[in-house]
Amino acid sequence: MKGLELAEKFYKEYGEKMIEESFSHIKQYLAIGLCGSGSECMGFDDAISRDHDFEPGFCIFLPDESIVSAREEFLLERAYAKLPKEFLGFTRSPLNPVGGNRHGVHRISNFFENKTGDKNGELTIKAWFFVSEQFLLEATNGKVFADHFGLFTEIREKLSYLPEDVRRKKLAGNLLVMAQAGQYNYARCLKRGEVGAAQLAVGEFASAALKVIFLLNKTYIPYYKWVFRALKDLEIFSHLGDDLVYLLSSANAETEARQKTELIEKIASQIIDELQRQALTRASSNSLEAHAYSVNDRIENAEIRNLHVMYAV
Repeated sequence: MKGLELAEKFYKEYGEKMIEESFSHIKQYLAIGLCGSGSECMGFDDAISRDHDFEPGFCIFLPDESIVSAREEFLLERAYAKLPKEFLGFTRSPLNPVGGNRHGVHRISNFFENKTGDKNGELTIKAWFFVSEQFLLEATNGKVFADHFGLFTEIREKLSYLPEDVRRKKLAGNLLVMAQAGQYNYARCLKRGEVGAAQLAVGEFASAALKVIFLLNKTYIPYYKWVFRALKDLEIFSHLGDDLVYLLSSANAETEARQKTELIEKIASQIIDELQRQALTRASSNSLEAHAYSVNDRIENAEIRNLHVMYAV
């Protein structure tokens, strides 16, 4: 059973009743669900995930104290802690009294401030560049089982994806990295006999390519541990997973180096086709560098457009 399913079942079995019986007077202000850090919130948990932090539990999100008092928050925390310690063969961990819990009661403002730096999810255009996409993903992942007040869902919707000019700036910089590392430096490093540097170039190319793929899908990229798992679910370019794994895992003998060079160009060509399909570039070149600058030129906000092309890398 997946963690999200376990969390929802636990809520439906015990949490919903607890709230209805003891907190019906503030129910209208509560949001309940499971989101944040942890593979279960991403839907990526498996048998290996169960060796730590896998348990029945959910989150109750509260608006500020002007709406739900600190005393009600305390009473909710105490009631949540008293829910059954075992459910469907899984055991709950005790809640940490000093905070840092993935489950239990949270203030909406604290949750979003911890993830994005702003309690209301109101990010300036510059701030969008500096908040990790993993944190933005944690702010918007998982599932909301109920949101009676609507505030939690409203903020999540504001954070659902990057502003278009920010996406384009990130695209431009990572396309340039792909061009420099893959289309240019990989072969040059091999000519000099710098096999280690060549493999680092491949790594830079693959990392930038993954970022570009997620940007083209308008989907936040998770951190490296989950990136290939998340790639499988994308609408565009999910098929490139095996090619990128080959680039990263193969050696650099003559035959493999030739295959890798051909693969780099094949990936670049497919990326260019998609850039053109999304009307992100006007360039007509096989070089990703030309398309990087073309994408940058099509940024509407002059301040963002005039930042260095690598600003968002």
